Amino acid sequence: MAEMNFGGVVENVVTREEFPLEKAREVLKNETIAVIGYGVQGPGQALNLRDNGFNVIIGQRKGGKTWEKAIADGWVPGETLFDIEEAAAKGTIIQYLLSDAAQIEVWPKLKPHLTAGKALYFSHGFGITFNDRTGIVPPSDIDVILVAPKGSGTSLRRMFLEGRGLNSSFAIFQDATGKAKERTIALGIGVGSGYLFETDFKREVYSDLTGERGTLMGAIQGILLAQYEVLRENGHTPSEAFNETVEELTQSLMPLFAEKGMDWMYANCSTTAQRGALDWMGPFHDATKPVFAKLYSEVACGNEAQRSIDTNSKSDYREKLEDELKALRESEMWRTGAVVRKLRPENN
Repeated sequence: MAEMNFGGVVENVVTREEFPLEKAREVLKNETIAVIGYGVQGPGQALNLRDNGFNVIIGQRKGGKTWEKAIADGWVPGETLFDIEEAAAKGTIIQYLLSDAAQIEVWPKLKPHLTAGKALYFSHGFGITFNDRTGIVPPSDIDVILVAPKGSGTSLRRMFLEGRGLNSSFAIFQDATGKAKERTIALGIGVGSGYLFETDFKREVYSDLTGERGTLMGAIQGILLAQYEVLRENGHTPSEAFNETVEELTQSLMPLFAEKGMDWMYANCSTTAQRGALDWMGPFHDATKPVFAKLYSEVACGNEAQRSIDTNSKSDYREKLEDELKALRESEMWRTGAVVRKLRPENN
């Protein structure tokens, strides 16, 4: 593990150079990795592991859309695709990649298959950190580990196919075998991580829930919509408002600061844009930081976790969720976005 300086703070990271794929294969050569769940993270991690030469099987409820998706991806019923309990029984490493709500539901069926020496793997610290609410308390004679790619399973798979890696955090909650860390790093390399940085289950879930509700999803939609609405209310057309709010951000500016940082992006914009950005970033910071502080507090005290558990455990949650997503999808801003995307040169 190497020490890296991040803005003056030294952190432990693991790179692919110091822990190559060949070493990961050697560490896990006698393991059967059972990926439980084939929804969001499951496909990307399972396919990357399979393509990297690991012994992988899938555990999924039979008959649903995700079961059929697994078959379409080349998993074979009775050979590499099983129902959840059978896969858990066969696996020596259980990757528990169901949704947080489904993890709670399935846990009583999974737990009997967590026999001594196995490893229980998560990509989110939710179930363990809030186990007083989820009931997910692992046996003491297994390893409990985490690798959390910093992006969706779709992004993880796409970047893998492009020869790139998506950075991941890793954590050890319980080391019963003495080889938990080696297993964890090998799995992190196997799923296609760019590099791995150390955390713990609590810090992972606190940062993850804050990020999802903040700049990654919640805040970005709120900020984009607010600017779009102000432009529309002042007579700008949908196309102009969308291009100035979303299209220029995602297609022009994000690639610049993803490449070399925000300062480099600023340096490659007009002096007028630079002056305005430097003047207005302070007021936006001051206006939004109290919201982020409140959000973090709600995450840390468990309120956000409980809201998620309560909402997602209701029988009609999927229907209500789809109604909310439909309203987002059919809003003027994102209907305009659909038209703008079709007009991009690569689509013509």
